[in-house]
Amino acid sequence: MNGKDLVVLGKFGAVYGINGWLKVNSYTDVPEGIFDYTPWQIQLQGNWRQVQISSKKRHGNGLIVKLAEVSDRDQAQLYVNADIAVERSALPQLAEGDYYWRDLMGMAVVNEAGYHLGEVVDMMETGSNDVLVVKANKSDAFGKTERLLPFLTDSVIKDVNNAERRILVDWDPDF
Repeated sequence: MNGKDLVVLGKFGAVYGINGWLKVNSYTDVPEGIFDYTPWQIQLQGNWRQVQISSKKRHGNGLIVKLAEVSDRDQAQLYVNADIAVERSALPQLAEGDYYWRDLMGMAVVNEAGYHLGEVVDMMETGSNDVLVVKANKSDAFGKTERLLPFLTDSVIKDVNNAERRILVDWDPDF
């Protein structure tokens, strides 16, 4: 399995109990949402492979799963900290103007005057809107190392070009 075709949705945490259950750290908006995407692919020793969930449940404030091929605590220990991913095709299609954060990572950010502000390295959720974390170029003329741009498609974000891996913005490079 090619890791480029996969989207990481979570990670296994610690072993739970003696029968091979594992805690699940979900990265989906609603934690239980990770169970809506199948089949799971996990990375063990540098290789991706499919696993089958035989049981799943909420436990306290977290989630735990039992994998079909795991029957005891020692076997489960091998999966601790393994990423949980699904094929990109398992994700729902987004409406026009909506983007998966993962797809924005690494995109060049350029303002309308043609100034290259840097590259998207992270996203933040602030409650009112998402924010692009843009790492500035080493030779930034304004001495910036990082810029935080609100992801507002009606004012700041003018165009997201997936083919060119570029985001056009209305933003003063001195900010």
